[in-house]
Amino acid sequence: MENKANDSKMMVKFEIDNREIKLTPSIVKEYIVGDSNANITNQEFKLFTELCMVRKLNPFLKEAYLIKYGNQPAQIVVGKDAILKRAINNKDFNGREQGIIIQNEEGEIEYRKGTFKLSTEALVGGWAKVYRKNWEYPTEVTVSFEEVAQKKKDGELNSNWLKKGPTMVEKVALVRALRETFSEDIGGMIDESEAWDSKDLSKNKRTVEEATIVQDDVGEAEKSEGKKVNIEELG
Repeated sequence: MENKANDSKMMVKFEIDNREIKLTPSIVKEYIVGDSNANITNQEFKLFTELCMVRKLNPFLKEAYLIKYGNQPAQIVVGKDAILKRAINNKDFNGREQGIIIQNEEGEIEYRKGTFKLSTEALVGGWAKVYRKNWEYPTEVTVSFEEVAQKKKDGELNSNWLKKGPTMVEKVALVRALRETFSEDIGGMIDESEAWDSKDLSKNKRTVEEATIVQDDVGEAEKSEGKKVNIEELG
């Protein structure tokens, strides 16, 4: 009874496309995290639901995720498609380009559209350009693979970055460029490819606030340490 009363007290309601979204701690645990026994704190629940409400994200459509491992601080991330959709819907959106940076067999650095590379070529980074109608120049972003690739505690690349390195590093570059170009719509949205490995959060001494940092990029997180999401500013 106590849990039900607490759920009712903490319920958050908001509308997206004329559809009411209801979130309670138990709903988030069972349907978003996928574990009814997940140890989500009230603060983590509040941060997640406020981001969804302010940015009009529907977690049931996989637009936002709350990831929780044991007693580790939660991660709050936003799906790439949700970020891209909001950028495209901005009246000033004027196109995008993205790809990977490779070192070819001759040792030369090459910027390539898309994610195709030969097994004999080295993947060294990703790049993206985002165009805005009311800006004279596009936002241009490059990222180093070594800087942003997620690794396990033993130093090895995690599964996605090991198997889909080109796709992952291209996505980081694109999301960062979109966020810098349309901060009024997607500021504070961290894509899953940028998020820190939750299992390593305690090792990095990160708090839940830092897992939802309004950061320029994952590689700069050390410089942004302690900067928390201001929900009012996200609006």
